[in-house]
Amino acid sequence: MIGWMRHTPRWAALSACGIAAVLLLVGASAHLSDLLGHGLRPYDWAPGWLNLYWSSLALFDVLAAVFLIRGRRRGIDLACAIMATDLAANWYAAYGIQHSGLAAQPGLQRLTAFAALVLGMAPFIRRHLTP
Repeated sequence: MIGWMRHTPRWAALSACGIAAVLLLVGASAHLSDLLGHGLRPYDWAPGWLNLYWSSLALFDVLAAVFLIRGRRRGIDLACAIMATDLAANWYAAYGIQHSGLAAQPGLQRLTAFAALVLGMAPFIRRHLTP
């Protein structure tokens, strides 16, 4: 680990975890709303595996948020895995299926910014979390 990464203040790490947890819960509520309103296939235009993945985030987002709130490393690890795969899935949906771009997809813009936040902060806060 780079030396200056070790000097991240604990209050900054805990604040970042709190912000990430809240945003994960916002995402979970969106996925849960889609799941309850439209079932396991909320997006008719997307393939079944993609719909199933997005529906599963109703559970995994909550799980990552709970781990982060409890100060557990698996929370940031799970959040990173979620953000990397969710970002890849959404970019695939936008470019590969909908033939759209980043400028036309405000949801993708927000997801990209959140993924950058989570993936960028992970090395700084991971040491402050318990195994």
